[in-house]
Amino acid sequence: MSVLLQIDGVTRHHPGAPAPALRDVSLHLAPGEVLGIVGESGSGKSTLARVAAGLHRPEAGQVRLEGQDIHASPAALRAARRAVQMVFQDPLGSLDPRWRVGRIVAEPLHLDPAALRGAARRARIAAALEEVGLPADAATRFPHQFSGGQRQRIAIARALMPRPRLLIADEATSALDAAVQRQILRLILDLRAAQGLAVLFITHDIAVVDEVCDRVAVLHEGRIVEEGPVRRVLDSPAHPHTRRLLAAELRLDAAEGRARAKQRPAPPHSDGTAGCAPDGT
Repeated sequence: MSVLLQIDGVTRHHPGAPAPALRDVSLHLAPGEVLGIVGESGSGKSTLARVAAGLHRPEAGQVRLEGQDIHASPAALRAARRAVQMVFQDPLGSLDPRWRVGRIVAEPLHLDPAALRGAARRARIAAALEEVGLPADAATRFPHQFSGGQRQRIAIARALMPRPRLLIADEATSALDAAVQRQILRLILDLRAAQGLAVLFITHDIAVVDEVCDRVAVLHEGRIVEEGPVRRVLDSPAHPHTRRLLAAELRLDAAEGRARAKQRPAPPHSDGTAGCAPDGT
């Protein structure tokens, strides 16, 4: 099997933190594969996303893209940043409110010395917006004029501009309501199918992993404690922490179900007399 992204023995500290955010983490991602990284808050998921994207340099270990160490040289890092793009949890926070959408979407093209100009660039922006289900004239508007789901589509369009081989989605659907979340997940899967994208999907939501991922790695206190095909890991978890995450998910689902039941209005005539004809008729 060919490997697109290879992370070998990566350790990363945050300044002033008592323990490393990542400890000897290794994983791989094949072209066109969707790999989920799941764990609780503080487990190191977002740090891993930034290390994979070349935004953080590890103190130990290597990150290789198609066999090339992304930190081997400035040119290697620039190439990696074209090939790997990120979508973040808060779309509004990642979009400059002073820029029109067309400028935002075109932003990654500064990484490409042969980037398109003029009419060709405008056509590329329109095509990127249409790929994510937005009209071409969205390019003339500002981020605050869109809903949360639409802003996330803009962020995805921006990520697609340099034609990356790997998309890193860091809690990209966590801030969205359930219906919009499903739309964005479907969009990411459609783009994967159409463009052959590999996706590193960072989330705390096991249900999302179950829906969209081929494999999953469970991160706990900066270490990968379990990894494998989604169905095997979720149906037969081997590590105690994976079992705890699954149990917590079940408790949350049960609590949400009870809350929904409490919110339902009681049926009329709940004393059992509904539908009974008055005496003597």
